[in-house]
Amino acid sequence: MSMSHDANPSANSAPSAMQKLLTILDLETLEHNLFRGNSPQVGWQRVFGGQVIGQALVAAQRTVDRDKFVHSLHGYFMRPGDPSIPIIYEVDRIRDGASFATRHVLAKQHGKDIFTLSASFQLDEPGLDHQMPMPTGVVMPEVLLSDGDMKDKFLNKAPPAVRKYWERERPVEIKPVSLDHYFSREKLEPRQQVWVRAVDVVPDERTLQAAVLAYLSDMTLLDTSLFAHGRSIFDPDLQIASLDHSMWFHRPCKLDDWLLYTQDSPSASGARGFTRGSFYTRDGILIASVTQEGLIRVRR
Repeated sequence: MSMSHDANPSANSAPSAMQKLLTILDLETLEHNLFRGNSPQVGWQRVFGGQVIGQALVAAQRTVDRDKFVHSLHGYFMRPGDPSIPIIYEVDRIRDGASFATRHVLAKQHGKDIFTLSASFQLDEPGLDHQMPMPTGVVMPEVLLSDGDMKDKFLNKAPPAVRKYWERERPVEIKPVSLDHYFSREKLEPRQQVWVRAVDVVPDERTLQAAVLAYLSDMTLLDTSLFAHGRSIFDPDLQIASLDHSMWFHRPCKLDDWLLYTQDSPSASGARGFTRGSFYTRDGILIASVTQEGLIRVRR
């Protein structure tokens, strides 16, 4: 996978957060089926889960014929990633068929497995076509506060953990339709709608677009399982971490406009929260579906 000229920062300007992400996703090839990825040095205690998903998907795609594209992935997080050292991705070429290819990826650090990914790739084929419609009555992103306006209006009142999270430069702009869960302990219906978009150009390359979409699919998703309990991912008495992550890519999308990320949490039990998500284009095309289960442990 190579980055287009548009993805490279000019020599006289600092790279944007999206340009940094594209660099992080451009893995180094070490050997046959072996790749190395780095993490941004921004002071995080552990590697963001979406980064590991995206990099593992890139590693798998590097070993697949370019006329096959990912249609599903399933990953398990086993240990937190250490952002101070590279991650090694080892790809097992499970099967190469005429229409489908299957890959298994192990991500390793300090001699131990931190993440495992299974992914399936398919040739484009015609077939039956239907989808669940996008929710009606959704507030459009232009009506919502901009990222800067949200910071100006709310961050000075927010707890330090919330303020630090929103002040961080990110490759994706996020506009929640409702901000109630950030500033209230009210028990809410466990569902939310979030508009997301890349802050900079994502090259017109399907394999890279899928990796970026996988990266951002880990954002805000686990939060939704806390709504019914009036809790937040920033609560200091909660231990929260992604356990697994699955994604289905229904239709290609260029990521050049806002996407609606609808989310709901059907269940939380056994110190785990389960959440589902759907990505829609502005004009209502369903491009991907996501499920995730995460650890939600109340420290006593």
